[in-house]
Amino acid sequence: MTKHKCAWCIGDELYEAYHDNEWGVPVYNDHELFEFLVLETFQAGLSWITILRKRENFRLALDFFDYKKIANYNDDKKAELLQNAGIIRNKLKVNATVTNAQVFIKVQEEFGSFSKYIWAFVDERSIKNKVQHYKEAPANTPLSDALSKDLKKRGFKFVGSTVMYAFMQATGMVNDHEVGCFRYNEV
Repeated sequence: MTKHKCAWCIGDELYEAYHDNEWGVPVYNDHELFEFLVLETFQAGLSWITILRKRENFRLALDFFDYKKIANYNDDKKAELLQNAGIIRNKLKVNATVTNAQVFIKVQEEFGSFSKYIWAFVDERSIKNKVQHYKEAPANTPLSDALSKDLKKRGFKFVGSTVMYAFMQATGMVNDHEVGCFRYNEV
């Protein structure tokens, strides 16, 4: 018997694997949170499947999302990244990744971890929505607006409300699996 899945992932093996194993699962590890932050910022204006297909290339190009290393990238390393056809070669996004790594570390120092900071926006527990069909899920919410505003105030780049809502969905801060999806009650 086939399990019902959210309609957005049907038909692409990579998309389905991501949906079945990662999307909406609460992430508390700072390293993984930084990875999703980077991927979501690169995704701005593009489809998520494009990012998933380049995810391994991003891992290799960005030192496996080691934010301490990324925070120290110099102009030569940025130029190298802009020549890497395996990732999204956008100068603003590359620069934002370095800036975001630096600010990420500052948030860790202030709050003890980025996880403590980010999860405080949802009172340390996932918001479980009742989405019947994925097209009903919002692109942003007042909560993602507030999160975006706070991140921007701290110096983060490419963290608009829509990007942050996608981040919240990906990291399980929000459960937007369709109610009929087998993952809805699992995450």
